[in-house]
Amino acid sequence: MSKYVLLILSLSCFFQIARAQNQTLTGKVTDKKGESLIGVSILLKGTKTGTTTDANGNFVLGISGSRPVLVVSYLGFLTREIVIDQRKAINVVLESDSKALNEVVVTGYQTERKKDLTGSVAIVDVEDMKKQSVANPMKALQGQVAGMYITGNGAPSSPATIRIRGIGTLNNNDPLYVIDGVPTKAGLHELNSADIESMQVLKDASSASIYGSRAANGVIIITTKHGKTGGTQLNVNGYTSLSSYVNKVKMLDAEGYGRVLWQASVNNNIDPNSNGIRYQYDWKVDPSTNQPVLNKVFVPEYLNSSQTMKSANTNWFDEISQLGVIQNYDMQLANGTENGSYLMSLGYFDNKGIVKTTGFNRISARLNSDYKLLNGKITIGQNLSLNKTREVSADIINSALQALPIIPVHTVDGKGWGGPVAGMNDRQNPVRVLEDNKQNGYDFMRLFGNFFADVKLVKGLVFRSNFGIDYGNYTSRNWQKKYESGYLVNDVNKVINNQTHNVKTTWTNTLNYKLESKKHRLDVLAGTEYNMDKTNSFMASREGFVIEDPDYMFIDAGTGIKDNGGSGAKNVLFSYLAKANYAYLDRYLLSATLRYDGSSRFGKNNRFGTFPAFSTGWRISEESFIKNKTNVFDDLKLRFGWGKTGNQEINNNAIYNIYLSSYNITSYDINGNKSGVLPSGYYLSQNANPNLKWEATQMIDMGLDFSLLNQKIYGSIGYYDKKTSDILLLPPYIGVLGEGGNTWVNGASMQNKGIEVSLGHRSQIGKDLSIDLNGNFDRVRNQVTHLPAEVINAYGGDGRGQNILGRAFGSHFGYIADGLFRSQGEVDNHAAQPGKGLGRIRYRDLNNDGVINDYDRTWIGVPIPKFTYGFNAAINYKNFDVSFLLQGIGSVDVRNDAKFFTDFWSAVESASNKGARLLNAWSPANSNSTIPAASLTDDNFEARFSTYFVENGSYLKLRNAQLGYTFNKAAINRLKLKSLRLYVGGDNLAILLKSKSFTGLDPETPGFGYPNPMVITGGVQIKL
Repeated sequence: MSKYVLLILSLSCFFQIARAQNQTLTGKVTDKKGESLIGVSILLKGTKTGTTTDANGNFVLGISGSRPVLVVSYLGFLTREIVIDQRKAINVVLESDSKALNEVVVTGYQTERKKDLTGSVAIVDVEDMKKQSVANPMKALQGQVAGMYITGNGAPSSPATIRIRGIGTLNNNDPLYVIDGVPTKAGLHELNSADIESMQVLKDASSASIYGSRAANGVIIITTKHGKTGGTQLNVNGYTSLSSYVNKVKMLDAEGYGRVLWQASVNNNIDPNSNGIRYQYDWKVDPSTNQPVLNKVFVPEYLNSSQTMKSANTNWFDEISQLGVIQNYDMQLANGTENGSYLMSLGYFDNKGIVKTTGFNRISARLNSDYKLLNGKITIGQNLSLNKTREVSADIINSALQALPIIPVHTVDGKGWGGPVAGMNDRQNPVRVLEDNKQNGYDFMRLFGNFFADVKLVKGLVFRSNFGIDYGNYTSRNWQKKYESGYLVNDVNKVINNQTHNVKTTWTNTLNYKLESKKHRLDVLAGTEYNMDKTNSFMASREGFVIEDPDYMFIDAGTGIKDNGGSGAKNVLFSYLAKANYAYLDRYLLSATLRYDGSSRFGKNNRFGTFPAFSTGWRISEESFIKNKTNVFDDLKLRFGWGKTGNQEINNNAIYNIYLSSYNITSYDINGNKSGVLPSGYYLSQNANPNLKWEATQMIDMGLDFSLLNQKIYGSIGYYDKKTSDILLLPPYIGVLGEGGNTWVNGASMQNKGIEVSLGHRSQIGKDLSIDLNGNFDRVRNQVTHLPAEVINAYGGDGRGQNILGRAFGSHFGYIADGLFRSQGEVDNHAAQPGKGLGRIRYRDLNNDGVINDYDRTWIGVPIPKFTYGFNAAINYKNFDVSFLLQGIGSVDVRNDAKFFTDFWSAVESASNKGARLLNAWSPANSNSTIPAASLTDDNFEARFSTYFVENGSYLKLRNAQLGYTFNKAAINRLKLKSLRLYVGGDNLAILLKSKSFTGLDPETPGFGYPNPMVITGGVQIKL
């Protein structure tokens, strides 16, 4: 009996324990205002057991174990961990995570909270930027920042042209970069993207005017990484990419070239068998149609009488192309404590381009550290990078277009170079050019960084001294080899050595005072800055080298003509600067800036320029009529700003009289000897202008920044009006003025107006899925508003009243091509147009005077896009992440100069290869074609610039896409790794949309630039 009692008691205890270990917990999640939160993730810590809240914020979760811990997380709120020591229903209150609004950003000599910004400042997502396989981080920002228009080609060094809020001057329009407090205008392909911690773009004058004379085109502030507390961390990243053409221009092959040559000959009533390239044809005239008919093309077996060059069918694009390979590896070692931090990094980037022998190589090293002394009262440190780059480039695309397909790459022995023979053009063998150019790169060593000291004088008052250095050493040794390529012969070799040293130093001293109370926040800055830029360059060359070997071809080994040259320059900028930011109740914001710049580039009459600015903001979301009535707005801020910035981008000697020696101009038989060497003197090349003054840009900016629904929706809307006056320029002059006609003056004016929109959305769907979407749109209108009389016709127009005033800078001016003549009646009834005929371009008689001449030219295109846009998406599901970037531009009139070689036999010249489009040119048997009839001579003057060459260059591109997988910590613990991520991706994956009127391959590079390749990447990211 006792055994049964014990068994019953044991079973009872077991069921009680099981019931305690497997129970159901119910609860509700709300925000601080009591509003229910939908889709909140509820996870049992240490397990994969979880759920989400329903439409009323309620949840049900099975729990087990003693004192289990719930992890409650929701986008836009602080994550909470709750210990469950009871089994009744619980209520969870989440607090809003305001870190996005409290994020501190660098805005120029100081930092500000994001929510306190009153200027137009774009904060770049540097992680998105690093997804692209490019040497220049700025190239990766295409489509990611509203108001910043970036163009570039696919060269290995990733060159990028950046325009912030339009074209503001007739001079240098590049923005100013400030890296760790050191200003520079040099390209960023020497900077390792992996070292970048944050990037801000100051777009309006109220935020950028603190940089005064160099801020007219916008400022991009870059902060590099530093060590952080939490122990030593080692990050290792690497990827390999393969790049190739998306597509290529289809050129005529050897037979196709012969066919079009035949058609052009018969169109001109010339015997096609009399051509100078010795093509022969079997052809006849069809008696029923009276039209010529080609039966067969005969290609000559040899091109020259010595029979060393056999006719070929060379595809020159294939011959100069290769599969590009990119390799990138970087490593960062970092640590930090309360007394200091350090970060060391090494990087290696190598891009072998899709054009043979071209490439870019970069080796980079960085050391950033800071140390606190005297209980944190003094902080000293430095941010230094040392980079070595090498680049071999080649402008070969145009040559590959024009080289004849009948020419072989090599002579019959396989050693000599093929080349043109009599009757052909003088275009070089592109393969020979690349092969002989492969050693002609440059080497560049750059030391960039700063040393700083911060001293806390009293509470809230900090003195900072910052010394920046930017040293560059450029060297190159270029060969000009001997060669024989057809009738092109160079029997004199030559070596040219170039070396340039450039030293820029910046010394900045500032006092920064901060005061904070419950209602007030005050941040005041004042200081001085001294900037010096000094350059020295030297060149030497020599001809006549017996051996063409890299170990031999030095200057001293030459036996022929010597040459040398050199130059130097220096300019200094000294500035006073001050800025104050004030916030009252986190609601009313005010900022004022004053910078006073003095430049050695201007005369004593106008050496200094004053650049003031102010801005104000109103955080409407903090007002009681918003805050107490609705919880929709996390932040709603209205801002307005006005500011003035400057530009000093002119020659260092622009204010001086310049005298140059020239024997041809100044030699004179002043003694009347009539024999011997004539004495020589100097001539005045440039007249001084002591009244030359600063170019100035004024901008009005207004905008609305917002964040809604616990930061699920965020964005901004802005408008600006940017006016530049006293633009610096060097006007042309007529010869009767004689010596000294060159004189720098102020005089032109320009205006840019635009709107910018950014909109984003973040959401958490369940515990496994999150998405982050953001897009941007901007539109800018540019016009030249004033030009001095001396240059009013220098930027387009006819000199008789039509000029660039009131139009966008760079606007196209030319004739309107009004289709082709398709009937003899159209030819007879059209205005007098020399060379007109069937199949020829018909030009519009704009002034109706019955004659086509230069009076019929007009404005035919605007080279600035009507709008630009971008869309970025990031999706995370469990351990997987997917992202893609779309970038596009609206209607823009681009100049497709490639059409001179794809649509015409003789518009430029008639002896080069042409595009395969000419096989579909107009002929009596192909009268519906839009391509003009092939002709041996350009009697109709179709080389004139017209709308035939202006096309709509709008496009939408899939700039980047990436798929990654991050391993669970449990899976990598045995490898002693903190994290491991593998990914694959690609750049320039597709042109999703482009205008039907565009006949080229890539509207982004419509001319002969280095093509943008498609890039496929695989990589790994490791944290130790």
